[in-house]
Amino acid sequence: MSNQICEILGIKYPIVQGGMQWVGYAEMASAVSNAGGLGMLTGLTQPTPDDLRKEIARCRTMTDKPFGVNMTIFPTINPPPYAEYVDAIIDSGVKVVETAGNGAVEFWPKLKAAGIKILHKCVAVRHAVKAESLGVDVISIDGFECAGHPGEEDIPGLVLIPAAVAALKIPVIASGGIGNGRGMAAALALGAQGINMGTRFCATVEAPLHDNIKQALVDASERDTNLIFRTLKNTARVLKNDVSDEVVAMENREGGVEFGDIRHLVAGARGKQALDAGNPNDGIITAGMVTGLINDIPTCAELLERMVSECKQQLNAASANLS
Repeated sequence: MSNQICEILGIKYPIVQGGMQWVGYAEMASAVSNAGGLGMLTGLTQPTPDDLRKEIARCRTMTDKPFGVNMTIFPTINPPPYAEYVDAIIDSGVKVVETAGNGAVEFWPKLKAAGIKILHKCVAVRHAVKAESLGVDVISIDGFECAGHPGEEDIPGLVLIPAAVAALKIPVIASGGIGNGRGMAAALALGAQGINMGTRFCATVEAPLHDNIKQALVDASERDTNLIFRTLKNTARVLKNDVSDEVVAMENREGGVEFGDIRHLVAGARGKQALDAGNPNDGIITAGMVTGLINDIPTCAELLERMVSECKQQLNAASANLS
């Protein structure tokens, strides 16, 4: 497969691994890159900028293929030293950065001056158009089906992807709800030139997650996610479990909640502990509706080869039906 995405990112297949907190380590990124896609280290998974430098160097010992670094930059009361993380990326010679969040705009000129390709993730077409005008190279458009933060407008991929393609001149990557070759074929048919997957890569052999977490993703259906933080206007899609059920119940109670009321349930440290211990019911676990399409735990190489083959078969079958 060869198109603009493959050429811009220097990859064999137009498949990008999303930047995932506590998942985007060198093991994950290198496995995806070695399989022909673009692996992605998650910058803020590393405790300090120096740790990120070390993780980039470690990833290079595991793959000689291109990989990127994700930097999600939102305004916060106690922000991490974003500028230092960006410097670590530039100093380490990384060639692709995936950004998300409105705070990323501040760092784009510096990244571009370093010759870095910027892949920016958006959940709305108007944000994508603005990012294009500011010089990003690729837009990853994230539909309502996605894991993590889908925004507050609830636009699914079937509408959002072609709307973004129609509004933009730069190439578009489809993100959210894609986990097999059928979904990849659909995204390409809608005008995207590649796909971004997060949840599906969590259920692979190389994903640095406990086997119990991977199996929970296999066992879950497309109905087994919850939307939390809806009442706080910061919606997040996560795996349906005891903790996220409790958060939803608290948000739905009369009078609603403030963040302080649910902080102990949604704390990142608690979620990481659940991931490490392999207890899928003891913390918030980010997951998208694509759980309904996950039926096994392949290697990244097996997954990508299977997806590309199935994608081609589906596109050929669709073409044949029209002849």
